[in-house]
Amino acid sequence: MIKEDAVTVKELTRTFGDFVAVNRVSFSVGKGEIFGFLGPNGAGKSTTIRMLTGILMPTSGEAKVLGYDVYKEVEHIKENIGYMSQRFSLYNDLTVMENIEFYGGIYKVSPEKRSRRFRWALEMAGLSGKGDMMTGSLPVGWKQRLALGCAILHEPRLLFLDEPTSGVDPSSRRDFWELISRLKEGGTTVFVTTHYMDEAEHCDRLGLIYRAKLITLGTPEELKTKYMPGDVIELITSDTLSAAETVEEMPEVIEVALFGRALHVVVADIKKTREKIKTALKKNNITVSSLEQIIPSLEDVFVSVIKTEDMANNNGGTPAQK
Repeated sequence: MIKEDAVTVKELTRTFGDFVAVNRVSFSVGKGEIFGFLGPNGAGKSTTIRMLTGILMPTSGEAKVLGYDVYKEVEHIKENIGYMSQRFSLYNDLTVMENIEFYGGIYKVSPEKRSRRFRWALEMAGLSGKGDMMTGSLPVGWKQRLALGCAILHEPRLLFLDEPTSGVDPSSRRDFWELISRLKEGGTTVFVTTHYMDEAEHCDRLGLIYRAKLITLGTPEELKTKYMPGDVIELITSDTLSAAETVEEMPEVIEVALFGRALHVVVADIKKTREKIKTALKKNNITVSSLEQIIPSLEDVFVSVIKTEDMANNNGGTPAQK
């Protein structure tokens, strides 16, 4: 049995005058999966999601959402999806329940379902008994959960979340992702954009968009195992910046990135390189507190992929899309 896709995108492009915001992007999202669309700010994430939700018309390319064409069937798309934008689309001058009722009307929740769905939204947001509170007075974490509840009042098959946890504290971010996981268990497909690499671990598959191009696509494990050019060492020393300068000059070192007070050093073979790194640092009077091989994180992967992309662009080449 062939698994159907909730979203299919082929050569999707959006330009604003001479500026290319999304450049010939192609991917698919399977029904029932959490698909993470990752990338730095300005990479093209939000422009892509706005095209898929019918807010912005593509310049060229093809895209279907739940089988509906983004050019010809925009209204059908809007009726069958949920969408939560970067900025909470709640009305601060309305009460919690007034916001829920407003979105219930926007999404045409049937009269027989309203009572149940409105009660569910309050419970899901942790706001049972607080329907009369002014929305503007809520903490950011509660606003976030309320915005999610409003976005899925009509029980959409596909939910688009555009940077839903931007500016939210770590505890609230974790709670929010627990809600997303429950939605997936209930059969909802989730398409989420984010620049938080730790959140990407919760996704079934990931796409990395950088400078308007999709440069990496796969599961978290595939990206960690296929796209790292070598072993990753976490290096903690008495002088982080000097240590970075020292190891970067070593021919055995592929790349170096700063992670807090530690360095993540990528080498072709840790067994052949470990002692050479220690010797080089000792020669420069840098004390090594810790030098351990670690499993690469998605942040390691994406730092490596982006550096490779930048090097190819600077050299006039074009790396193959993976």
